[in-house]
Amino acid sequence: MRDVSEASGVSEMTVSRVLRNRGDVSDATREKVLQAAKALGYVPNKIAGALASQRVNLVAVIIPSLSNLVFPKVLSSVSDELEDTGLQPVVGVTNYSPEKEEQVLYEMLSWRPSGVIIAGVEHTPASRAMLQNAGIPVVEIMDVDGEGIDSVVGISHRRAGLHMAEAIIAAGYRKIGFLGTKMPEDHRARKRLEGFKEGLAKAGIELADTEFYAGGSALAKGREMTETMLKRSPDLDFLYYSNDMIGAGGLLWCLDNGIDVPNKMGLAGFNGLELLDGLSVRLATMNACRAEIGRKAAQIISGRSQSGMIGGEVIELEPTLDPGDTIRKR
Repeated sequence: MRDVSEASGVSEMTVSRVLRNRGDVSDATREKVLQAAKALGYVPNKIAGALASQRVNLVAVIIPSLSNLVFPKVLSSVSDELEDTGLQPVVGVTNYSPEKEEQVLYEMLSWRPSGVIIAGVEHTPASRAMLQNAGIPVVEIMDVDGEGIDSVVGISHRRAGLHMAEAIIAAGYRKIGFLGTKMPEDHRARKRLEGFKEGLAKAGIELADTEFYAGGSALAKGREMTETMLKRSPDLDFLYYSNDMIGAGGLLWCLDNGIDVPNKMGLAGFNGLELLDGLSVRLATMNACRAEIGRKAAQIISGRSQSGMIGGEVIELEPTLDPGDTIRKR
């Protein structure tokens, strides 16, 4: 800071105010200090600042996966929304493991972040205790089907599954299979399946077959699971996938094998991934409001929520169904 002070011709106190974005400093002086700091390669010591404030300007963002295409969209929206707040998102990945979530949360909270954004409302007792006692804004995202710790932003996955069942039944499909990955660790996919079964049951229909895979999602896995299910249950007329990635793989397998989609076989996924835009036949899907979830969570953390609430805010977004080309027109 002394070097920056000498290079810019202002006091160290003024340099401190500019670099911490505090106090009344003229635009000209601010620009002069910032240019000097940039030329000298100066980086503030955040640890020293944290010792005084007991907080750093980091926001812990804890998600299950980086390979799942769902979460990069959320992270991008969080980052964009925090752009001019002085807060910086730092990402931790749990691989859908409750024990891993505990470890990641413990490490991140030890840095005394300014807030936590964490996927899901299911946590171990230890993780829940850490979040409840953190003394900072906590936003659980993606899911509203459960008891929140502080603020919650997401959709009802049970209702999403129920609405998908209603759309499929209305289109005339009756022999239906479900295919899912990361089951049962993916609580949101599990809830969609529960809602889906509920919707079928209301129409007097039982799920005809299921195919689960404990690993991650991929086009190749979707093809493989689809082939396995249709060889086992060739009379099915609809396949509902836990996500768009395996759904797109299933669609490609059906097209390669000459199956008439959507007349003989209907298909649907979930999440509304941009990946589907490149397919010649558009897979039916449901928009999971990923970008909006990220934006609203970041607004709560940064104190810029439109509601003006401080903590305890619950925002439920409504996913929309895109029938694409793989559900029969009514």
